[in-house]
Amino acid sequence: MPSPPFPSPDSAVLRVVVEKAIQALRSGEASAEEAILDAAVHGWYEGHIQGEDACPGCTFRGKLPKNEPRD
Repeated sequence: MPSPPFPSPDSAVLRVVVEKAIQALRSGEASAEEAILDAAVHGWYEGHIQGEDACPGCTFRGKLPKNEPRD
């Protein structure tokens, strides 16, 4: 894939996702495993949205539209 399925490292959304996981862990609202899983799922989802914004109509972050052969 041309881009990873997660937000760019400098993304404000990624900072929110990570901070939410840290707060949940510190408050006892979530175990370490739950906090990591929550951050991973939300990070992937936000990256997916970022990818769709970067390439509307693509099934991946790249320049080829859907149904085009990928060499």
